Amino acid sequence: MHLIEESLGNYFEKQVAVDPDHEFIVYPDRNLRFTYGQFNERVNNLAKGLLAIGITKGDHVGIWAKNVPDWLTFMFATAKIGAVLVTVNTAYKSHEVEYVLKQSDMKALAMIDSYRDVDYIEIINELVPELKTSERGRLKSKNFPYLKSIIYVGQEKHRGMYNTNELMLLGSHYPDNELREIMASVDCDDVVNMQYTSGTTGFPKGVMLTHKNILNNGLSIGDRQKFTYVDRLCFPVPLFHCFGIVLGVMAILTHRGTLVMLEIFDPLLVLAAVHKEKCTALYGVPTMFIAEYTHPMFDMFDLSSLRTGIMAGSTCPVEAMKKVVNDMHCYQITSVYGLTEASPGMTQTDVNDPLELRVETVGKHFPGVEVRVVDPDTNEPLPPNTVGEICCRGYNVMKGYYKMPEETKKVIDEDGWLHSGDLGTCDENGYYRITGRIKDMIIRGGENIYPREIEELLLTIPEVTDVQVVGIPDKKYGEIVGAFVILKKGADLTEADIRDYALSKIARYKVPKHVFIVGEFPLTASGKIQKYRLRELSVELLNKQG
Repeated sequence: MHLIEESLGNYFEKQVAVDPDHEFIVYPDRNLRFTYGQFNERVNNLAKGLLAIGITKGDHVGIWAKNVPDWLTFMFATAKIGAVLVTVNTAYKSHEVEYVLKQSDMKALAMIDSYRDVDYIEIINELVPELKTSERGRLKSKNFPYLKSIIYVGQEKHRGMYNTNELMLLGSHYPDNELREIMASVDCDDVVNMQYTSGTTGFPKGVMLTHKNILNNGLSIGDRQKFTYVDRLCFPVPLFHCFGIVLGVMAILTHRGTLVMLEIFDPLLVLAAVHKEKCTALYGVPTMFIAEYTHPMFDMFDLSSLRTGIMAGSTCPVEAMKKVVNDMHCYQITSVYGLTEASPGMTQTDVNDPLELRVETVGKHFPGVEVRVVDPDTNEPLPPNTVGEICCRGYNVMKGYYKMPEETKKVIDEDGWLHSGDLGTCDENGYYRITGRIKDMIIRGGENIYPREIEELLLTIPEVTDVQVVGIPDKKYGEIVGAFVILKKGADLTEADIRDYALSKIARYKVPKHVFIVGEFPLTASGKIQKYRLRELSVELLNKQG
């Protein structure tokens, strides 16, 4: 494979130069359209605006927003000046945002006002009380010593914050040659993105991804879907995930296609966008596709322009895949397997693979990426069709976890193999299947949830003695979160009290859907808690409740 060996900023400008008038980003619900050339101009002004307020190479800039039009402007602007974009999950609440602000040494945070039931402005003013009395760009925060600027993504003015319009204006007066100089110094092996993924330790870890990691992964992902400049990708997945940035934006950028964006997922808006913009590709996790083809107004839309796309993020149900092929015209739908640490793709099915392989497997390894199945205990490679841990090595492996060398060593071995923690097989023809997980992770509708993080939070409730969190099988999401709780003697806490506490502290998708108050946990002979027994018990208890 011929690897792209340049920075995202330089590569983007080359793609712009090929055809600056080709549509790059479209928001169909508000008829907002940017050609490659128009978008590049906007990116340059924001990049220079960031330089003007003191953001420069190596600085960490957070973005906490749904898929608003300027999310991608920030992504490309930070890439051009060699800054690192730290993506913040839109569902995060104060507990999680505080951790990411601190752990990432964030210098600036770009944010919107709110999302669903989370008021971002209120949270940031609570976490950074100095904001209201500080001069913009010169924030001195006791709790976040690196944080200097908060940027509001939008028109409104908030105390202590810049807004995007002001930065664009500052940038338009800033010398071009300074931007050119800094762009020339950015290397493809520099970190461009930091995405937080929960760890088994319960604390999210900042996965450092380079320009080379994400550009080349995007190139392979677009190749497997046979993308060209005529492809128009309908894009309802969040940008803060690798699914958004790499499978979406990088795959389209490397093939000079068009992104048809949605700010948030809404099945009706997806159907309307495909119909209106004649999209050729559609992405989503299984629950999204199911919500689309079961929508009561499904038949009103013409989806015949669709050809391909990606269903990924959790195990893809066979029936859902078939519906997407037959009813939604995505006869070349593919699936990708990977994890954030692999930026993120290791394997993908090809549009030319027979349907049964596209439904039952996650395809073959990408060029430039070695993938193998090993014995989890001995690390020895296993013969075909034998279950073991899936590992990969190549250009796509992350640089590491930010400021966590020990954690990094646990997942990348001395020979450079990244250990996924997932179990699977590889057949004689090189097709991989995922069969389970070594780690305790729960995947709820495409969102990775680590039990340890929720257990540690619930243990902060004074009346709680012990907690075990497990995944419970669920028809809609694949899995949902369940918590088994042992209370202190005499405590009169209810299941609802525990859920309410979690709801006030962490993202809604992590909050246990079911809480079971129990007297003890099932143990092994050596005293270890049997999580699989708790999973079985949760199903029994829910059936009884019926």
